[in-house]
Amino acid sequence: MKKKTRAFLKWAGGKYSLVEQIHARLPEGKKLIEPFVGAGSVFLNSDFDSYLLNDVNPDLISLYKYVKARPKTLVKDAKTLFIDKNNQKVAYYGLRQEFNTTDDPYYRALLFLYLNRHGFNGLCRYNSKGGFNVPFGDYTKPYFPEEEIFKFSEKAKRARFVCEDYKKTFSRARKGSVIYCDPPYAPLSDTANFTSYATGGFDANEQAKLAFVAERAAFKRNIPVLISNHDTELTRKLYDEAEQSFVRVARSISQNGKGRQKVGEIFAYYAPGNTPRCEVNPLIQTSLSSQALR
Repeated sequence: MKKKTRAFLKWAGGKYSLVEQIHARLPEGKKLIEPFVGAGSVFLNSDFDSYLLNDVNPDLISLYKYVKARPKTLVKDAKTLFIDKNNQKVAYYGLRQEFNTTDDPYYRALLFLYLNRHGFNGLCRYNSKGGFNVPFGDYTKPYFPEEEIFKFSEKAKRARFVCEDYKKTFSRARKGSVIYCDPPYAPLSDTANFTSYATGGFDANEQAKLAFVAERAAFKRNIPVLISNHDTELTRKLYDEAEQSFVRVARSISQNGKGRQKVGEIFAYYAPGNTPRCEVNPLIQTSLSSQALR
């Protein structure tokens, strides 16, 4: 693989360090579909003819659309926020409040970039009322990712960005499509699931639904699907019908990097046309019977 391209957003759980592992497991195709695009490291470091990139977070997709449509203007305007006086706690919380109250979508996109680079550890978190609530990061001099923004914008000429339920994105796949899923990860423990990436969450029922949708896409419609997630007892059972492989990945949600440790990552590949060992994974069936797919 040629020299890797970094995403312009900081992103907890981003896939920059894993793109080689992911591409080793992705089959060839004409279009890459990502129902959970996040920071876009897989998109940036792949070479498909076209891309369909979805995320349930409207702030993220709105920013991407502006980066694609008018990168020079966005860079010029965003730079005005990356100044010393805004790298202070009082200024940060004031701008965070503006982000949560503004009705101007372009200004909100600029503030989303500012908050991402000045907030704690690249987290993206909202409270139950939909307010962005990541605390101040207190970094010496937050980096302004000008070069990365322009590279993203150039690559985005081949991409379509949507904000919708991931099941809708799956339904858009056609012959020649390849689907890569990087969903909100299953928690490693009961206390590990501390963030709410977007209002609504992604609980065990949603994890089971995703496995079900992936099975149907591969086995019924011949669309290859690759999913990455934490390696847990739950995910191994949910992805029982897939070809599973495992790696160890260094992860941290600490400001100074201490406490960084390696955790297990599972890759579940649903090969097109395979015959499932059973009609529906029993664990998935239990989830679906309690909450029907919508």
